[in-house]
Amino acid sequence: MPSSAATRPDAALAGSLRDAIGRIGRRMRAERAPSDLSLGQWAALRTLDSLGPMTPSELAAHELVQPPSMTKILSNLEAHGYVTRTPDPVDRRQVVVAPSPAGRAFLADDRQRRDKWVSQRVAALDPSERAALAAALPALEKLSRS
Repeated sequence: MPSSAATRPDAALAGSLRDAIGRIGRRMRAERAPSDLSLGQWAALRTLDSLGPMTPSELAAHELVQPPSMTKILSNLEAHGYVTRTPDPVDRRQVVVAPSPAGRAFLADDRQRRDKWVSQRVAALDPSERAALAAALPALEKLSRS
């Protein structure tokens, strides 16, 4: 078992990383495309865009929300014209939801806005800081997917 002295640097790193990621996350949310969508609605639309069409139940399970909550989320996204519903080709009693062209365009605009913000911040770093950031990306990707 590691000694408490050995875990202190890991705890300090974890705290610093949490703080930095939290600040970046808040700034990224502030750079979102103007909209009245909730974070849950954004997340559902992004999931459909990245993973493809799925049933509302599958989306609810993926987003870790109850099906009635997902029904409300999808109703709002549909009212904005951001998703479409089509009959499930396997089970015609079900529907499959997918991002509409307007939903994909909305997400593309959002990504462009946030990418611009990040690009400007990265460009302001000196070459050694950019290299350190590039070297840390694999570890950050691994952390983000764990």
